[in-house]
Amino acid sequence: MEVARQALSVLLVFALLGMAMWAIRRGQNPFRAAFSRSHGPRTKSLQSLERLTLTPQHSLHLVRVGGTEVVVATHPQGCALLIERQAREGFADVRSATGGELGYGANS
Repeated sequence: MEVARQALSVLLVFALLGMAMWAIRRGQNPFRAAFSRSHGPRTKSLQSLERLTLTPQHSLHLVRVGGTEVVVATHPQGCALLIERQAREGFADVRSATGGELGYGANS
């Protein structure tokens, strides 16, 4: 009787581990709800939408920050904000808003 109880306990543990692995593979975290501090749906305020590699050290990134989408260029000396677009407006060239100057490098 004791052996059967131990065998069922081991099977239960393996079944729970299998379900957890299946949920994680599908992109769901079964432990998030148990350890989450907020009870409502969480919205991401920063999302990487797309990346375009130009050279091994240069790339363009389309990033959503809240309701704003920005295009950022990265290079070995730093990064630069190229284009900013609000959700309700069209593209606004950042150079026109800054008088034609774009910040390049880490000290901009």
